[in-house]
Amino acid sequence: MSNGLLKGKRGIIFGALNNMSIAWKVAEIAHAEGAEFVLTNAPIAMRMGEINELAEKTNSKVIAADATSEEDLANLISQAQEILGGKLDFILHSIGMSPNVRKGKHYTDTNYDWYHKTMDISAISLHKVLSIAYNSNAMSDWGSVVALSYIAAQRVFPDYNDMADAKALLESITRNFGYQFGKKNKVRVNTISQSPTMTTAGSGVKGFSEFVSFAEEMSPLGNASAEACANYCVTLFSDFTKYVTMQNLFHDGGFSYTGVSQEVINKFAK
Repeated sequence: MSNGLLKGKRGIIFGALNNMSIAWKVAEIAHAEGAEFVLTNAPIAMRMGEINELAEKTNSKVIAADATSEEDLANLISQAQEILGGKLDFILHSIGMSPNVRKGKHYTDTNYDWYHKTMDISAISLHKVLSIAYNSNAMSDWGSVVALSYIAAQRVFPDYNDMADAKALLESITRNFGYQFGKKNKVRVNTISQSPTMTTAGSGVKGFSEFVSFAEEMSPLGNASAEACANYCVTLFSDFTKYVTMQNLFHDGGFSYTGVSQEVINKFAK
């Protein structure tokens, strides 16, 4: 049931690929809560996905943009304001891709050209989005930017590979740009560290289904679903969280603060 949390708010949602995507769920719920927004993804991802279906469902426009291209991002942010009729109130950054993960390169045998691409796509793209929005005065006062992270930024998950480094950088950019944007426009910038979620991107990580099962056993509330994460994103876009900024917010059923669970202990009991 809608509560109109985002009535009158305008935004950009990056990264909706298909109905498994967290960004897809965010778009559906944001629309239900009264928001208007532009959807965007890389041109190649848009050819692979079903974003036009989502656009029709949410009465949204789609603008292709390579998140590593400053020119594309500047065009996206400018066009979005024209389409929506004003400055942006929220941005969702749901972007992550590692060629090293996709092509099976071990962390100790990293291809550094691919590593740079991982950082550019998965983390530096956030800096570019924020920089362009900041310098073009594209955000409304008290706006909100949310990027999706993972606990591998703080703890070792061996098969998460160089994406762990990218998430650590993503969270650092959030803190540093959150300070700058907060001082200028009261814009808040946060990351959400979500439970392992079976998205198209997540399922490409070796051992990911085991991650999901382990986290379910460890978390007192169980794993948070993509839809639950989308609901949390919407609260961060709303006016009810105006003083939350520069944070990495764990949305993981308690996994992040659980040392061990009885269920896991039982697996080792003789």
